[in-house]
Amino acid sequence: MKLDLKIIALALVLPVAAFAQDSVSVPSGKYPNAYTSGSANVSPFTQESKRFNDWAISAGAGVPLMQSADLTSIKGFGAGKNLFGWSAYLSVDKAITHAFGLKLQYDKGESRQGFVNTKDHVATTEGAGARTQYDAISLLGDINFSNLLRRVDNHSPFRWALHGYAGVGSLAYRAYRQDPGPFYNQSLITEVKPFKLGSLFAQAGAGVKYRATKSLDIETRMMYLVSGDDSFDGAGGASYNGKVNDNPSDNLINITLGATLNLGKHESHLFWHDPLQEIYYKLDVLADKNVDVEVCKKGDADNDGVCDDWDRQLDTPAGARVDGAGVALDADLDGVIDLYDKCVTVPGPVENNGCPYSNTNSGTTSTITDNTSVLEGIEFDLNSDKILPSNTPILNNAVNYINSSTGAYRVIGATDTRASEAYNQKLSERRANSVKNYLIQNGVNSNKLEAIGHGKKDLKYPECNPATKCPEWKNRANRRVYFEAK
Repeated sequence: MKLDLKIIALALVLPVAAFAQDSVSVPSGKYPNAYTSGSANVSPFTQESKRFNDWAISAGAGVPLMQSADLTSIKGFGAGKNLFGWSAYLSVDKAITHAFGLKLQYDKGESRQGFVNTKDHVATTEGAGARTQYDAISLLGDINFSNLLRRVDNHSPFRWALHGYAGVGSLAYRAYRQDPGPFYNQSLITEVKPFKLGSLFAQAGAGVKYRATKSLDIETRMMYLVSGDDSFDGAGGASYNGKVNDNPSDNLINITLGATLNLGKHESHLFWHDPLQEIYYKLDVLADKNVDVEVCKKGDADNDGVCDDWDRQLDTPAGARVDGAGVALDADLDGVIDLYDKCVTVPGPVENNGCPYSNTNSGTTSTITDNTSVLEGIEFDLNSDKILPSNTPILNNAVNYINSSTGAYRVIGATDTRASEAYNQKLSERRANSVKNYLIQNGVNSNKLEAIGHGKKDLKYPECNPATKCPEWKNRANRRVYFEAK
């Protein structure tokens, strides 16, 4: 009977070391119980993805005390004197979460109860003595109360933990009794074989663990074993000294001192880790960390106040006012920037420093040439022919300029290099017509305008083919409408 249970227990313990996770260890930080994350390149379902050890082996020894029985181990419990036996346990432990795990445990021991210590082999006249040799295998649930109840703002070292245990299993035992009289003969009263219906038992209790090292825990534990059998104490249901136990189950208290060996190469076992504590630790680290933000990595070559990282005009003349993209301002959109424009608010040709010609003095009128792109810079969103509200002032200036001239003009639409030629051709025509219709609705004679589309063949930045070769602002500049004199 006993040999079978020992073989089973040994067979369950030996494979654990082979299956315990042992991936690369995670270095600990200054804050207790805080560890960095694992690699982002591993599967979440493999041992390598785990950051904490979760297998362990526990062993310990102690004193079993028969408590609720006809013959007891402590005088104050009932019938008997203060008698002490021995016990030992061995278990394989698996942490499922930081607060719950399972134990497959093997217990072995011998309790002594009654009025005489049967190991002394002396006769007694006061009352009977008994001893119970037992072996048990049980599956226990393990609740880590410290991880459930611990304050998350506690910065003290996490070295102590309270655990609760409960489970069921199979109990095998032999109970011997020595009756009072002139002899010390002992008789086998009851024998129960393992893995039978009548051998089921339950045990529950609590333990306090101390983390001695990252791999070794020391634990003191008290378990209460419910045998479910009135013959477990060896009394066989008889009464002694006028005291009869009415409880149909003889129960045992087992007080032990043991150790737990945490398996694996990680810095910590999962039971010594509190996820909320790690979150608070990382928040503290981020709060204390000074982050230096580097701006203008490429500098500001033209010294216009706009970093070269997003400057769309890297050679702005010194002293010119610029917009947020670093482009020199041209308030009247006549092609002469405000720095050189003698008539900042009135459009005029480049050769006249941005001022219109006077009809009476020169006998000429302003003409729009290929160099006069009044609508240059009217840009569109991707895949859209809708005129943006920001372009309204530019278009209103164009209305005034065209109405003051006598020529006819081509309104030309263009796109970037995304999509097919056929699609972009139609999109560019829709954009040109959108601008043409706006000008007509605001007073321009339709006979002076012709809308045409150039598709993606008319690029302001030819190097943006394909579009992925350029930043988005250059592709946006290619999505435009401008016009030229016929």
